[in-house]
Amino acid sequence: MSPRADATASLETEARQIIAELKRSVGAGETHWFLALMQAVREWPLPEESISGRTYRYLVGGEAFDWLLLAERLCDEIEALIPDGEREALLFHGCLPEEVDEHDVERLLGAKHRAHLNFVYGVRVEEALQLAVADEVHKERFASRVWENGRGDDEVFQRLYDSSRTELLVEFRESKIKRSSKKPGRSQGENAPVGQMDNGRANGHATEEVISLAELTEFTYWLFRRRVNGCEPARVASDTRKGLAMLQRLESLRRARTSSVTQPS
Repeated sequence: MSPRADATASLETEARQIIAELKRSVGAGETHWFLALMQAVREWPLPEESISGRTYRYLVGGEAFDWLLLAERLCDEIEALIPDGEREALLFHGCLPEEVDEHDVERLLGAKHRAHLNFVYGVRVEEALQLAVADEVHKERFASRVWENGRGDDEVFQRLYDSSRTELLVEFRESKIKRSSKKPGRSQGENAPVGQMDNGRANGHATEEVISLAELTEFTYWLFRRRVNGCEPARVASDTRKGLAMLQRLESLRRARTSSVTQPS
């Protein structure tokens, strides 16, 4: 077994031990399930894993930590031991249990909090920015009475990244192949042509229509890095404010919906 394989096996063993301790702690009622979950998140060693054909990529771009995705994975292990309502509120709405304050997340994540912020700005805010620009495009077309079935997403990507979505996706996938070709000890398939890699893409077809959630998240973070590195600081700051404003708007709408659903009739 190669050194790289040895290291991976060691991390997988550590992950199984963390899961076992999580189950034991929650099952014994030693601590609130969410606190036990966050301890497991804080100690988790694997940047990604594949389970039942699904790729869980917790560390996006090597520096952005999606802790809610890991929480989903771990909640599956203790599903029978935690309240359904609290589990669904966390995973579907990002709502913490009542016993936990939102300000505790930084402490609970520990050293991984900085990587969590990378994910917030590099993925969540970037998605919100794309949505904000799409809203601008829609309003401009409506005001100009432009009714043709043009591809609004291409106009969004042109404005933000100076290329079409298809061109950017090809560039992103090619950059992944170049990076993987430089890594020692590559496993079979890591240096495969575009369209033959994992994440559920059809062999031989690097089409934007075939993209997994894991790859889409990674693509979004890559777009964020590309935009930040290629734009003037003032433009980056302006776009960040626009993305944050849209994210806050979406959060307000989510809270309003959640409140209306939970209120007694």
